Amino acid sequence: MARTPSNMLPLGTMAPNFKLPDTISDKVVALENIKGEKGTLIMFICNHCPFVKHVNSKIVELATTYQSKGIAFIAISSNDIVNYPQDAPKLMKQTASEEKYSFPYLFDESQKVARAYEAACTPDFYLFDNELKLVYRGQLDDSRPGNGIPLTGLDLSNAMDSLLGNKPINPVQKPSIGCNIKWK
Repeated sequence: MARTPSNMLPLGTMAPNFKLPDTISDKVVALENIKGEKGTLIMFICNHCPFVKHVNSKIVELATTYQSKGIAFIAISSNDIVNYPQDAPKLMKQTASEEKYSFPYLFDESQKVARAYEAACTPDFYLFDNELKLVYRGQLDDSRPGNGIPLTGLDLSNAMDSLLGNKPINPVQKPSIGCNIKWK
């Protein structure tokens, strides 16, 4: 299992816009149409990564809590499906159903969106405010497959709570660590 850290896009960066197919609804969606009223969490994930599999339940739990508070959750897979067919759109749809994703699971076939966000690993988390300015990027929490640390989602939930409470978000943010994005 490769351990790749996120690139830590500069805070304040505007979210790059995109239009991508949603593997759940089979519709093309644009960021401006699915962004949240109070914030937007963009996650680069994939089906096969053990780091993503490790956090899937917590992502779903956080989505249940925070979507109702005005934070949109958006998942994007940018992996090369020629060499990693387990990440193909039809299997993304299946994973979304099995994991009970309540958010879009978008396919970035060209990998242009991942490059625009400087995404490096799965999972990679980006939290934007209501103006789509980056306020948090980094890890879900300190838990990793096999490290024995409980999965809490604390780093990300603290950032979302601060955003919702109009409080400063701690600028000291730890990079996410996961499998590298499978570039073409």
